[in-house]
Amino acid sequence: MNYLGFELRNNLFVAPMAGVTDRPFRQLCKKLGAGLAVSEMVTSNSLLYGSAKTRRRADHAGEVEPIVVQIAGADPAMLAAAARYNVERGAQIIDINMGCPAKKVCNVMAGSALMQNEPLVAKILEAVVRAVPETPVTLKFRTGWNRENKNAPTIARIAEESGVRAVAIHGRTRADQYQGSAEYDTIALVKTLVKIPVIANGDITTPEKAKFVLDYTRADGVMIGRAAQGRPWLFREIEHYLKTGAVPPAPTFHEIHAILRTHLADLYAFYGEETGIKIARKHIGWYTKGIAGAARFRHMMNQLDSIDAQLAATDEFFLSQSANDPISYQEAA
Repeated sequence: MNYLGFELRNNLFVAPMAGVTDRPFRQLCKKLGAGLAVSEMVTSNSLLYGSAKTRRRADHAGEVEPIVVQIAGADPAMLAAAARYNVERGAQIIDINMGCPAKKVCNVMAGSALMQNEPLVAKILEAVVRAVPETPVTLKFRTGWNRENKNAPTIARIAEESGVRAVAIHGRTRADQYQGSAEYDTIALVKTLVKIPVIANGDITTPEKAKFVLDYTRADGVMIGRAAQGRPWLFREIEHYLKTGAVPPAPTFHEIHAILRTHLADLYAFYGEETGIKIARKHIGWYTKGIAGAARFRHMMNQLDSIDAQLAATDEFFLSQSANDPISYQEAA
């Protein structure tokens, strides 16, 4: 797939998720079939550029291109400065967050709260596009701020007119948070209204669902977030299904163990021991969700405070499972 001048493996994108889509996770998803991965959102507040968290979020060393950095904020000048700052440090695509429903983001009128102020949306998009004229700018947003105000079509037209090169739309409103089911009618409508690429997001949990959403919306690609937590191989499964029409076998316990082991090594190297252990706990929880005995294992895992103990417990848990039987997962939320 050619996307904004970059030749991608496919049209399967990793959604930006705070605290999840760090460099180790993005690299793993790309290795296992994702065509593009968007970073965790980084602040537009220049006072925080030097913080350890922001530096880690902007760390793309050794990552497969294109490098996509998502920025968040509500001030056009600050967002423009943030775009320039990240492009100077290697970002090849700048994505603007207007989709996050979290209170700490929306309470400062950033994220999806911006959808209530269409004139400000236009000012932000125009400022960022002007700030990095040689770098594609994309936008992620929701269907609206509540079900009575689904203004995604208007926002998409504003984006196109402002010079934004592609949009990704989550099939829920800000008020929905992550409750209920995503709807795709609004995304399908947007696709008919703009000429720029449209990426569909929300509740894409299986290969069959990915094909349905692509067919139903006529979107140019799909973006997958929560369903890939603990299941980064979902991208290769979707890729295989879209190419062949056949669902590949689920991974064995042995393969999941190997993938998790690789992921943990990258987390420890990226964050250091103390933070790496804490970050690893949630990923281990996601990888083991739905496996017999996992609840007891996760409770025990949360008590361990060294890399060696964490790895030993992980090895013991997986080695106690069948090495040959594939795991059957219920559809993720």
